[in-house]
Parts: sequence; C-alpha cells; structure tokens
Amino acid sequence: MYAPAPPTPARASRIRQRVTPYALLLLPCALVILALGYPMARQLVMSFQEFGMAQQFGQPPEWVGLDNYLSILSDSYFWVVTGRTLIFTAGAAGATMIIGVGLAVLMQRVSSAVRVTLQLTLIFAWATPVIAAVAIWRLMVDHRHGVVNDVLAGIGLSGFQGFHWLQANTFTFLLVGAVVVIWASTPLVALATYAALTQVDDEVLEAAQLDGADLARTLWHVVLPIIKPVLILLAILQVIWDLRVFPQIYSLQQGAGSTSETNLLGTYIYHTGVGGGSYGMASALAMIMLLLLIILTWRYVRILSRQGDLT
Repeated sequence: MYAPAPPTPARASRIRQRVTPYALLLLPCALVILALGYPMARQLVMSFQEFGMAQQFGQPPEWVGLDNYLSILSDSYFWVVTGRTLIFTAGAAGATMIIGVGLAVLMQRVSSAVRVTLQLTLIFAWATPVIAAVAIWRLMVDHRHGVVNDVLAGIGLSGFQGFHWLQANTFTFLLVGAVVVIWASTPLVALATYAALTQVDDEVLEAAQLDGADLARTLWHVVLPIIKPVLILLAILQVIWDLRVFPQIYSLQQGAGSTSETNLLGTYIYHTGVGGGSYGMASALAMIMLLLLIILTWRYVRILSRQGDLT
C-alpha cells in the first residue's frame, strides 16, 4: 500500500483560503450564541413555567405549559398596554424619520460652517447618555421651575403655569417620553440620511431640474426613491428601538407616581418580573413582544433582502 501524497503548496494554500473565513467566524458566532442564544432559550423555557420568588431561593419551578400566555392574552390590561405601545412607537418612529430626513436635506443646502455646526450638535445629542438626557428633560418640564412652562406661559398660554407634564395625564407623560426618544434618535437618522444623499448622482438631479421639477418634487419623486433602502433600514431600527424603549419611560415614571397608566411593554415586563417577582409571566410577555417585533419588521426586511441590501 502506498501512503497518500502530501498536499502540494498550491493545494494547501487553497485549503487555507477556504477554511480561514469559517475559522475566523467560529469564535464570534460562538460568543454570540453564548451571549444571546442561551438567555433566549432560558427565557423561552421560563415562559412555560411558574417561576417566582420561591424559585429564586431554590424551589424547583413548576411547568405550567401555555398558562402564562393564556393569562396574558386574556388580560385586558395587556391589550391596553400593547395598544399604547404601538401608538407610541408609530408616533415616535414616524416623527424621528420626518425630522431626521428634514435635517439631512437642510444640511445639503446650508453653508459648510453651518453644516459642520449642525453635525457636531447632532453628534453631541446622540452621545449624551440616556439617563442624563432624561434628567435634562425632566428639569425642562418641571412644573415649578421648568423652562418649557415658562416659555409657554410667556407667550400667553397661562394654563401651562405650574403644569405638571408627568402627572397631568397619560398623553402628556407619553408626549414627554416621545420627545426624549425622538431627541436621542434623530441624530442617527439625520446623519445616515445625509450620507446617503451625498451619494445621489448630480446628473440625476440636473435632469430633474431640466424637466421642470421643483425642490419638493425632486425630493419626493427622485431623491427619496433612490435612498429608499437606507430609509427602510432606518425605519426598521426605529420601530425596534421605540417598541422596546425602557430607560426613558422608566426614568420618567419615577417622577410620575402611578405606573399603570403610563406603562409601555418594556416597563410592563420589568414591573411584572423584577417588580412583581413573576419571572415566568415576564418571560412570556417578552416572547410575545419578540413575536410582535418580528411581525412588524418582517415585511420590510424582506423588501431589503429582495433589493440585495441584506444577504
């Protein structure tokens, strides 16, 4: 019997070229599976269990099947919170996209000095820690010394003198929460959209102008369709971020008193699990929230996939 001939240098090089990408991906994929896969699987298992404070001290969890899900879906408060969350998400994400795209268009049409100043301002706003941003906005809407009430009262709206935005009603509370979220999210949309606008061919814009299109028509019928994949991706991210928003709403709730009237899904899960000690129920809520995210974003992800922007 003859031993197989050792691989030639050229063959060994080809093998290394084929194996190296997979070897380089192995460690990152393993870390992702370890960091995200295990918690997700653990959460899925807990959603089918009665897992409360007793289980935190060593008592074995009781398997309850779909009882947690049935209890949630039959609870009218869950549907109230879900509807409130969807309305909040639509309003915050929509406003963020409109303001961000508007700022991007504005940056294309101002002088370099103004554009750089605006970009630096957006970056500083984006880099501000969430808790610090919430603290600033809480001071601004404070019912005793807040600048917002002073400005509104100064222009003749005397009803806002001493107005408590966080305790008046659910709408004003969520309005403040939406402003905080929009303020923090707009810089990414504006800067990413501006980068996309700079890639639009000048010849296309000149052709539109020669055809008699004004700025609004050029923007709506020419520019936005060209950068549509970028806008769709940004919209998907905004929906995901705003649907699962937590620190802004939770921090504002500390100055609002009651949480039942101001809960969104993120804070509802937190108060059910950490606050109420019902971790099994909170896990089921989190899985329902994940399913809702998939439903809301699946169509847009497929659009991007068909356009070749996702692989």
